[in-house]
Amino acid sequence: MTSRRDFIRQSGLVSTVFMTDPSGFFRKKTISTKVGLQLYTLRNEISKDAKGTIEQVAKIGYKEVESFGYNNGKYFGMEAKDFAAFLKNIGLTSPSGHYGLGQLTKGWEPAIEDAQVVGQKYMVLAYLQENERKSLDDYKKVADRLNNAGKLCKAGGIQLCYHNHDFEFKDLGGGIGYDILTKQTDPNLVKFEIDLYWATVAKQNPIEMFKKMPGRFPLWHVKDMDNTDKHFFTEVGKGTINFKDIFAHAETAGMKHFFVEQDECNPGPPLTSIETSYKYIATNLVK
Repeated sequence: MTSRRDFIRQSGLVSTVFMTDPSGFFRKKTISTKVGLQLYTLRNEISKDAKGTIEQVAKIGYKEVESFGYNNGKYFGMEAKDFAAFLKNIGLTSPSGHYGLGQLTKGWEPAIEDAQVVGQKYMVLAYLQENERKSLDDYKKVADRLNNAGKLCKAGGIQLCYHNHDFEFKDLGGGIGYDILTKQTDPNLVKFEIDLYWATVAKQNPIEMFKKMPGRFPLWHVKDMDNTDKHFFTEVGKGTINFKDIFAHAETAGMKHFFVEQDECNPGPPLTSIETSYKYIATNLVK
């Protein structure tokens, strides 16, 4: 009988090309123009009617979704095979999913297998709890866990990524966490999903980040910042972030997929917000 570890390792044999040096990819202009959505934006609606809500996402025109909340082998209450079948039936794919730090060590191989069934090529560490990021030593521990989990992902034909907020860029006394995560992880095992809003909040220049680490940002979160003193979330195209300029550097970043995300959609309904963002992106950023 094939063990779970053997299954993951064998499945990785068919994806050797995927794991090669990223520079060859963006020279070949394989950047996706499919508009994606991080489903966390619709978390309240999904908690009431997962299938009906995700069907609305497809009707708006989105082609890809990024999952969140994977728990006990299920995506939004569905087994991996059922989730995959549901997405296929409504014309969506899920190339990426968000996962928690605890899952990187406990139950990580089953999670990789489920991600394979769904068709995900990226698994993303989505967030660090406050007690997981108090010091530079904490970030060093996270980097080690990312490297170890990244090896298993690579064996399964999946790329592990880390998603930033703004806290990774805060000075912890002698350095910042993001530098540790980028410098102490293997570039072939760990890449990054840049959240353009949170990077901007942290006063980082995404384009300069791409130039500093070309090819290491295959995933993007596209969310805008309003033009008020609160610098709150707003629909893509209605705020202050220059997405046209950033998208012009997609090849340098090595971007393969991007996902709209709006953490809060007040005062309007989230489904209306994601439709506004979709229309702007489809008209102005990808054609």
